[in-house]
Amino acid sequence: MILIVDDDIAVRTSLSLLLEHAGYQVCIAEHAQAALVVIKEQNPELIILDLNFSMDTSGKEGMDFLADLKKMDNGLPVILITGWASIALAVQGMKLGANDFIHKPWNNEHLLQSVGTLLELHASKPLYGTRKQIDKKYNFKQIIGEDPAVVSILETIGQVAHTDAAVLILGESGTGKELIAEAIHENSRRSNKPFVKVNLGGVSSSLFESEMFGHMRGAFTDARYDRIGRFEMANKGTIFLDEIGDLEAGSQVKLLRVLQDRTYEVLGSSRSKIADIRVVCATNKNLNDMVRAGTFREDLLYRINLITINLPSLRERRGDIPLLVHFFMENLREIYNRPNLSISPSAMRWLQQLDLPGNIRQLKNLVERSILISRNDQLDIADFKSQLEVLPQKRNADGLPEVGALTLEEMEIEMVRRAMNYHQNKISKAAAALGITRNSLYRRLEKYKISFNEAED
Repeated sequence: MILIVDDDIAVRTSLSLLLEHAGYQVCIAEHAQAALVVIKEQNPELIILDLNFSMDTSGKEGMDFLADLKKMDNGLPVILITGWASIALAVQGMKLGANDFIHKPWNNEHLLQSVGTLLELHASKPLYGTRKQIDKKYNFKQIIGEDPAVVSILETIGQVAHTDAAVLILGESGTGKELIAEAIHENSRRSNKPFVKVNLGGVSSSLFESEMFGHMRGAFTDARYDRIGRFEMANKGTIFLDEIGDLEAGSQVKLLRVLQDRTYEVLGSSRSKIADIRVVCATNKNLNDMVRAGTFREDLLYRINLITINLPSLRERRGDIPLLVHFFMENLREIYNRPNLSISPSAMRWLQQLDLPGNIRQLKNLVERSILISRNDQLDIADFKSQLEVLPQKRNADGLPEVGALTLEEMEIEMVRRAMNYHQNKISKAAAALGITRNSLYRRLEKYKISFNEAED
């Protein structure tokens, strides 16, 4: 049962017809007092609430009623209906516990999607299973870990994946945010549709509309061809907005309008297109701090974080490091044709004590570099330690050298030397290990004046 609270008979009638046609049972109320009676008698599963159901347009009456609802049942889903002029009021309502806000005039498909998502989430029950039990039901094979925090995250993904709930993934660089986004998509009803990733940190405000919405030929000076935007590429599927904390202020407004209306216009066209997509966002920044600092829109934050997933750093789940190392080595044995590769127990314990500020990404790079350079089938502490020392100790959150600490050329020289030493000057094997051709390796050896006695391949 869905309760509609609105003083406008046209709104009540339109929403009732829409929801009943979609198969929902509906009850209505003109104001807060009538709604309280209906709640006691009908026990609705969701409430659609207009913030202004009297001549007073301040929204105070609606806010007071929302606060009372949350005191009565904090888990009861509430969707606010508001106009663009009162978006700030809607955000205030989200702080009080509302789950979503739809602005007038609403998009029928978007409203039904929001209703369906909230009802499914409200009805979902925690799995409280082990990693093995969860894996029997969902496809999480690319997510390695048995730490309780990881299992809890997988339970959450399992609960929300089949809905269209907007998900915000938070975590340090290298913690696997993209893998989580892919897992949400792969276990959703949209899994056979596109999964489109966009790194918003690399999209400037001047290119945002063209990149995200596409453009028609002639829309601007350099628009020689039609271009399909990312939203259209992701149609019916999932769009993953990575590094959303780096989005510039002007682009935040444009993104909010698309997520709000679920429509957009291609540059150079006056026709609106519907954005039928699941939105998953990620960032390593603290968006709440950015909201307080005025660098991230509060209304956009509430639009993207119906569900928030916080990924733990690797130092918070050190028990998963052996699982990750064995997973990496299993893949690298095949890639580098070294079936006898293993790791000593002492080296594994040593790896578990590392700080690894670059998290899983840094651990993977360390294991792969060590396998590439070491001649030993069993990797020991010295093999890994030597690769940690290849780069200066001062590193950023990705486990890479700080800008200015090491040039790209210096890094390339070191890797060419190590590959040649490991493969005993066999050009073909060293080139394959570096991912380049024989001729490319010869050019680098000559360029960097690296002396060698070529061995037969």
